[in-house]
Amino acid sequence: MGVYVVTGAASGMGRAAADKLRALGHTVVGVDLREAEVVADLGTGQGRRSAIEQVLAAAGDRLDGVVLAAGVGPAPGADRPRQIYEVNYRGVVELLDGWRPALAAAGEARVVVFGSNSTTTVPAVPGRAIRALLAGDVERALRAVRIFGRNAPAIAYAASKIAVTRWARRRAVTADWAGAGIRLNVLAPGAVLTPLLEKQLATPAEAAAIRGFPVPIGGFGDPDDLADWVLLMLSDSARFLCGSVVFVDGGSDAYFRPDVWPRAVPLRGLPGYLRRFRGFRAR
Repeated sequence: MGVYVVTGAASGMGRAAADKLRALGHTVVGVDLREAEVVADLGTGQGRRSAIEQVLAAAGDRLDGVVLAAGVGPAPGADRPRQIYEVNYRGVVELLDGWRPALAAAGEARVVVFGSNSTTTVPAVPGRAIRALLAGDVERALRAVRIFGRNAPAIAYAASKIAVTRWARRRAVTADWAGAGIRLNVLAPGAVLTPLLEKQLATPAEAAAIRGFPVPIGGFGDPDDLADWVLLMLSDSARFLCGSVVFVDGGSDAYFRPDVWPRAVPLRGLPGYLRRFRGFRAR
């Protein structure tokens, strides 16, 4: 049996994943604002440092896997974009950087980062916000979304998920991660019926927007179903899964961009070992 960390373990998809891991006999160190083995606020630097230290103390400096499910949604509020950036981006990358040696110590570890289908379905997300987050500059990322006014939280949410997904894909294929036996992947849900979504559905204006969003198969996702995807991505069956983004969203991503992806690698700037394909002609 393994030792796993689940952030956001007190509710929603994080709780469902933690419950299923425990049911299989694994040891789970939950991280959340309440009702968890490690109580910490991932929206602050001190909270993130505390979470890193407490988890390592509880796990004995060896982790078989991590599930990053903690997140802040795009609810209205002037300070909401900062909370979104701090939890959704910094609350993933700083924790994973702090836990990477413990994951490497396991020899073969798995990490599942919760992304979102907002990465491909929200329009007008400014690239400068994403670049600022990847550069570690939250203040610049905040300035980039202020022009959106009351819609700033929704744009900041999408920016945070794009940035954390790109961070994960960049790290996943490096010697420090893939080379150390750590498989780092992203799970991108659509609208899942969590307490957060239920709260939004209780507000008429938000409910109308949510119900009007295209979901080809209709309805909402179930947290237990998403937890099953987490278990699969943590399992031996995912040994060859590395740097992937798995959309589980009822078809919304495919609805918005059926022909955008996959896209061939451009010839310009190819690594040396691929330059031999310059004379290749597809049939």
